[in-house]
Amino acid sequence: MLGVLAGGHVLIEDLPGLGKTLLARSFATTLGLEFRRIQFTPDLLPSDVSGAPFYDQRSGEMVFRPGPLFTNLLLADEINRTPPKTQAALLEAMAEAQVSIDGTTRRLPDPFTVIATANPIEYDGTYALPEAQLDRFLLRVRMGYLPAESEARMLRARIDRAAPEAVLQPLADPATVLAMRAAVERVEVADDLVRYVMDLISATRSHPQIQVGASPRGGLALVQLGRARAMLANRDYLTPEDVKSVAVPALAHRVTLKPELWVRQVSADDVLSGLVAEVPTPQTLPGVPLGQDAAVAAVPAS
Repeated sequence: MLGVLAGGHVLIEDLPGLGKTLLARSFATTLGLEFRRIQFTPDLLPSDVSGAPFYDQRSGEMVFRPGPLFTNLLLADEINRTPPKTQAALLEAMAEAQVSIDGTTRRLPDPFTVIATANPIEYDGTYALPEAQLDRFLLRVRMGYLPAESEARMLRARIDRAAPEAVLQPLADPATVLAMRAAVERVEVADDLVRYVMDLISATRSHPQIQVGASPRGGLALVQLGRARAMLANRDYLTPEDVKSVAVPALAHRVTLKPELWVRQVSADDVLSGLVAEVPTPQTLPGVPLGQDAAVAAVPAS
């Protein structure tokens, strides 16, 4: 949800069968967004993603047929199973919400969000995502297995409803999502928190275990995800905890570890978690809750 509100794209990297596709479809349904899915395969072509012109025999003209990319929420399922040429078809769309085909630029629907999935344990028949495309994702998340009690409740819910999936109803629409994104932009960010974000980014560039640190886009991701978290918490100001809570998913996929760490099976998530714990946290004053006047907030409760 943070990725959608912050106006970015999400990479879900986890094992099969954990509900990645269901999660994306559920988000689209509850937010009232148009949803399309692309199953990425080795023989998928760029035109299968973005669309292509075709000859209309009735009019005798070339007519553009939009691909599944023209939607509000696109699920790029198993994105690492298609060659880099097809993966690159998403680059312009993810960066600028538009596609250029045959010299014509076409805007994508607003809002536009990509949720991509990847299987991290299979290497045969897969193509590693290039660094440029990884950097386009606002955050990378791993779902993991449910706790035993939660999984038992899931099984009981499936048995009780006597249907494969629960029926969800839209709770919003594209205009509401855009309004929520506008609310994120109104979340205040103090100067000391800007410096804190820069300290985290700079630390990734000088860390002894990191070969390539986070790009400037990583700092932007930290700020936007933190602001989205603050907005969901009904605050119009950013706190250090907002930044710390999103630091690993926002930065881990943007750094390159030194080769020897792969042999020791040290992950970027582990390195980033330690880095966040080491960087001093600023002591900021609490802000004023949304909709509350500052003068009223200063009056003690009787």
